[in-house]
Amino acid sequence: MSTDIDVNVAPSGTGCVECDRQDGFWVHLRRCAACGHVGCCDTSPGQHATAHFRETGHPLIQSFEPGEDWYWDYTDETVLDGPELAAPTSRPQDQPSPGPAGRVPVNWRELIHT
Repeated sequence: MSTDIDVNVAPSGTGCVECDRQDGFWVHLRRCAACGHVGCCDTSPGQHATAHFRETGHPLIQSFEPGEDWYWDYTDETVLDGPELAAPTSRPQDQPSPGPAGRVPVNWRELIHT
């Protein structure tokens, strides 16, 4: 597991990289433990965290939500504990979920995966 986690790499930003590029929105954020890529969860329309795993093979993500520090292993499909990653360890407290502010459509619940 240690080769799949780099505790020194910073997150790629405060929101989903791909959603930001596409002016999209996310429900929750996940951070790749190997490279710091921040992507959106599988409930989000883009499901970019899982897409990042499929593209890179990086198997471990950590929640990028305030107050959450759990990891998910895509290979084993299990929740696990792991070390604290480099700061910041979550999206900004003032950034809403879903987010980001100003890009979440009124009908967002109709657009998510449940």
